[in-house]
Amino acid sequence: MDRREFLTRTAMVSAVAGAASAAQGSAAAVSPIRCGILGIDHAHAMDVFGVLKKAKDYELAGVCEPDEAVRKAFETDAALKDVLWRAQEELLGDETVQMIAVESGVPRLLELGQAVIDAGKHLHLDKPAGTSLEAFRKLLDDAERRRCIVQMGYMFRYNPGFDFVRRAVREGWLGDVYSVHASMCTGLGPEKRRRMAFHPGGIMLELGCHLTDMIVLLLGEPLKVTSFLRHDGAAPDGLADNTLAVYEHERAMAVVETSALEKDAFPARRFKVAGTKGTIILSPLEPPAAQFCLGEPVERYKAGWQTVSFPDLDRHVLDFEDLARCIRGEKEFEYPKSHDFIVQRTVLRACGMNV
Repeated sequence: MDRREFLTRTAMVSAVAGAASAAQGSAAAVSPIRCGILGIDHAHAMDVFGVLKKAKDYELAGVCEPDEAVRKAFETDAALKDVLWRAQEELLGDETVQMIAVESGVPRLLELGQAVIDAGKHLHLDKPAGTSLEAFRKLLDDAERRRCIVQMGYMFRYNPGFDFVRRAVREGWLGDVYSVHASMCTGLGPEKRRRMAFHPGGIMLELGCHLTDMIVLLLGEPLKVTSFLRHDGAAPDGLADNTLAVYEHERAMAVVETSALEKDAFPARRFKVAGTKGTIILSPLEPPAAQFCLGEPVERYKAGWQTVSFPDLDRHVLDFEDLARCIRGEKEFEYPKSHDFIVQRTVLRACGMNV
């Protein structure tokens, strides 16, 4: 599947939401999908727990945290007070459970994700896909063999602002794209810094993966990756906290910037795409808003600069709605293993790894 075909298949999130809404009429006749959560210390874990607990498409069959120390740290959380804690063997062996979301810290993601696939269950694997490309390849191959869906936890895939960007590129509104500049920074305290310092990629691994996923969707795999992984903060933890990666494509360049040092960073996060016919600046990313410039009018959009607004959607809601439809066979899952593998290879290259 080439990039143009893939972009054509990945329609705007509004189409996903519309289809999901259309299915609501028959929702009462459809049994919820039994699911579980394995691992609870990922940055997205509590958000995912909240979504699955409330979603009409799912019935949460329990949460498992294999690491006793991690479980003890989380089990006093008020949001988890009524949760059913289950042993890993029990959760994986429950034949009524069809899908498990792996929400552990990054170093454990692939080990736990592989256990889910070995148990023959569909998998929501949070990001990034660990640090071993070969282990991720095996997970994807085994999932394909067992006909299990692997959905990566890249929430921007279901973000209406990013879907607008993808549509503009797919339909040629921007002409030939020659530049992407993406910035996603944060400010981290000592404990979060410590957890991310396990890998030389540091904050590039943690946050740059989101931006890389979108860049690969738009431009394909880069021909060359040059990264700068610096520790510029005062904390003596060795975390790569000020990072930059340059992706060189055949006729375009992309820059990914991410740091752990920025104060009140969310409003300044941005994703700029420039082409020969127009430019989109998506900022902030959540909730999304865009400045959009066209050389000539397209559909309802005028020539020149204009503002485009989008709905403010909660993270992960549409992700899991889409996954439920795919598990039920109502639609084909849109993200092939080839894309997820290329994204992970590019992320690891940006983190200084020779893969």
